[in-house]
Amino acid sequence: MADFITNLWEAVFTPGPTPALLLATNITFGALQLLLAALLAATYSIHFFVLSVLCGGLWWAINWFAYELQQAQQKEAEAERIRKSRSPNQPGDTADDEATDTEVQTAAGVKVNVSHAELDFNPTQEDEQIRSKILNDFKSGTASTTSAGTTGLQPSEGESRHRKAPSDLSASSNDFGTDSEWIKVDEE
Repeated sequence: MADFITNLWEAVFTPGPTPALLLATNITFGALQLLLAALLAATYSIHFFVLSVLCGGLWWAINWFAYELQQAQQKEAEAERIRKSRSPNQPGDTADDEATDTEVQTAAGVKVNVSHAELDFNPTQEDEQIRSKILNDFKSGTASTTSAGTTGLQPSEGESRHRKAPSDLSASSNDFGTDSEWIKVDEE
């Protein structure tokens, strides 16, 4: 019994479902089910039946989760064993789900981090012309229309909108809700 208590205490601090923890969980839920059954028989209250159903569902869910977690750990251990058994010079040494970032330098000298470094894009002459036109527009501070549409940085001709100036500049300070409006409210 002392070994079980010691194992249970250590199981609390061990990741994953350990046999001691699962045994303690199953004993506890079994005792709770017996208690709820006894209270149901003594009182004939529907509440104890509902609590018993909830307890049984939780008991089943905990055991199901522990089983699935053990299966996942076994699969991970098997995958790790297979990874270690491969020789380092074999292709496909890393797992498929591990992402590798590769730094690629483009024609313009821009460095881009690309996952899995599978680049099939070769810019055409038209792509280079569009790129240079866009770069020139950005450098000059103007945006223009390209074959892909507008850049949206500045409005094109005819879309320019100007704020209308107030017709009476002396009355404009009262239009923004200054102290003079509160004076008007107090006077009324």
